[in-house]
Amino acid sequence: MDWRLVMMVAFIGGSSIAKPISTYPSVKVAVEQTSTKLGAKQIRSLARAIAVKILGKGGNFLGSGILINREGSIYTVVTNAHVLTPEDSPYQIQTADGRIFKTQLTKNVKKLPNTSFKGEDLAILQFYSDSKSYRVASLESGKKVNVGSRVFAAGFPFTPEGERDIGFVLKSGRISWVLDKALEGGYRIGYTNDIQKGMSGGPLLNQAGNVVAINGMHANPLWGEPYVYQDGTEPAAKLRKRMTQYSWGIPIETFVKLVNRSGINIPVSSTNTKVEHEYKYQQK
Repeated sequence: MDWRLVMMVAFIGGSSIAKPISTYPSVKVAVEQTSTKLGAKQIRSLARAIAVKILGKGGNFLGSGILINREGSIYTVVTNAHVLTPEDSPYQIQTADGRIFKTQLTKNVKKLPNTSFKGEDLAILQFYSDSKSYRVASLESGKKVNVGSRVFAAGFPFTPEGERDIGFVLKSGRISWVLDKALEGGYRIGYTNDIQKGMSGGPLLNQAGNVVAINGMHANPLWGEPYVYQDGTEPAAKLRKRMTQYSWGIPIETFVKLVNRSGINIPVSSTNTKVEHEYKYQQK
């Protein structure tokens, strides 16, 4: 699948519940955010609650995702389109409590209209669960992301062998660059956090615990030339060399605008779901 061309939507349901997902009317993304700075433990707990694993058929680990919304018993997850490859479907979601939700409707795939020259590296999945109340992310949208701001990248890196994930990690760093125009895939925010393969699709949070971007590119890529603007032009060699030093994310603002422009049927609530209790997490 060419992530540069489409934003994909798949609907998935609970592993033990086969209740169908009803059709929802088109809605706008409701953005909620907080302004109080959180402590490191609070941010880690929050990031762990909203970060999910994306699994393929057979339970093989594909990458990370973010619980972005809850509407009733329907949860929406955003991830990178490059995490989802056709041969790995049907996709599954594993939440922080270890539950796995399997694909329910694999053929219900929609394409967003072309809102950029080559599209964004974004995809949406949904699942059904009426037995747990999972927390969903607060989004930092509509505000300028400042260079030098402290940020936290979360996700599930692969093992060196690339066979599975090593468990949840949270990497601290700072915003180092905000591009005037996006690279292919919608990448605009550069940061010093050491994200690794497997963390693609995971959240980048600010000190208030709001999601400011979606992880997608790590520093010093081993192959390919990811540093091309969406309009097809290339940065000067000096700029490309500098770009390789940083990890890159897609602004959450980009996701919000895409959904709002598309008219796609994504249920988005006006209030975020609170966690019923704090989970105790351990590294695997």
